[in-house]
Amino acid sequence: MNGEEKTGAVERAGEKIKGISQTSKQFYLDVRSEMKKVSWPSRDEVFSTTLIVIGSVFFFGLYLGLVDMLLSQGFKRVLEYFNVAGG
Repeated sequence: MNGEEKTGAVERAGEKIKGISQTSKQFYLDVRSEMKKVSWPSRDEVFSTTLIVIGSVFFFGLYLGLVDMLLSQGFKRVLEYFNVAGG
């Protein structure tokens, strides 16, 4: 590589870095602009929806645990009825 080729490569790299810098800056400005438009929930809304989520998880956990227990007991009785060895 001669001196002119090295200079050209350096210039192209510099232009590429400038381009990345400009697009990054524009992206940051666009993100800031969009974040100002966001309708953020109030503290009370966050608290109440958090309680709903926790309650729902608790309810469905109990429900699925009960269904699992009933199904396992049912299968156990069916296997015992047909004298199939198992755990």
